[in-house]
Amino acid sequence: MGSGNWSTNVYDAAQSYNRASGRSAFHYDHVTKNSTPHSAWKAHVDLDPALAGIRESRDSDEHPMSLAVSVLFDVTGSMLRVPQTLQTKLPELFGLLLRKGYVQDPQIMFGAIGDATSDRVPLQVGQFESDNRMDDQLGNILLEGGGGGQKRESYELALYFMARHTSIDCHEKRGKRGYLFVIGDEMPYRKVRRSEVLEFIGDDIGEDIPIERILAELRRKFEVYYILPAGSSYVGDKEVLGEWKGLLGQHVIELDDPDGVCETIALTIGLAEDAIDLDEGLEHLRDVGADAQVANVSKALASYARSGGAVAVSGALPGLGEGDGAGTTRL
Repeated sequence: MGSGNWSTNVYDAAQSYNRASGRSAFHYDHVTKNSTPHSAWKAHVDLDPALAGIRESRDSDEHPMSLAVSVLFDVTGSMLRVPQTLQTKLPELFGLLLRKGYVQDPQIMFGAIGDATSDRVPLQVGQFESDNRMDDQLGNILLEGGGGGQKRESYELALYFMARHTSIDCHEKRGKRGYLFVIGDEMPYRKVRRSEVLEFIGDDIGEDIPIERILAELRRKFEVYYILPAGSSYVGDKEVLGEWKGLLGQHVIELDDPDGVCETIALTIGLAEDAIDLDEGLEHLRDVGADAQVANVSKALASYARSGGAVAVSGALPGLGEGDGAGTTRL
């Protein structure tokens, strides 16, 4: 895992095969929903958090300056356009990150978030990958489309996993934080519930953890962003935005068009890495043919760019917050 290089040709060939054969880009979701009763739905074995152990992003001869980038998105009812958009825009994301030189060796992990109080599959987590296997991971995500209807989903369960079940060389070797983007339209529950961690991840944490505490632990090794795209149920909702801004400050991004998710992620990283200013990033969007997203991304990131972005370097000691290594899956 984490080896190889992204190829647009490989991606295009896979999309052509899917179109020719009538195969869904989200094949596991299609098969599950057409062959399995809802009561028996499960995460794909490659994405099951209970089987994941520690997800690692590692340096190698091929990728000596690995940078962990995680994108976890809400897959409850109102958000199902997001994964389709991510899947179709992967070439643009890599085109900006790599060909425009924002980062040297990105390793990207996708995951999905639901509601642990009502859904069969409230958390799915992939691996950090450098090549087209990340497209395969997206294709294995179950788009449950559930949710509890109380303006909260189990984002905090995902934050717990990322804090306790990831190990990333960019932080542990260089004191540099990775990036975590949470894409959703609702609020997290106020605490990580012991019972849910035990049921869905398998850890006995002894007690519930307030979200502020798990977020503080997570931010030692990841810059954490929340993106709320238009077209979702609570776009513009002051309560939702206020709660996330209280937790993440300037790292809350409102997006008028969900089709700009990949471009927004790429430019946010470029700004944070001090590789571009916003005008340069918008010009890069034009270079890759994403003219339609220029105004949308410009509006979404204007405030963040004025704040100076974030230099993703941690003052924490290398290794702080890492897991105990049990069940490690070496990439």
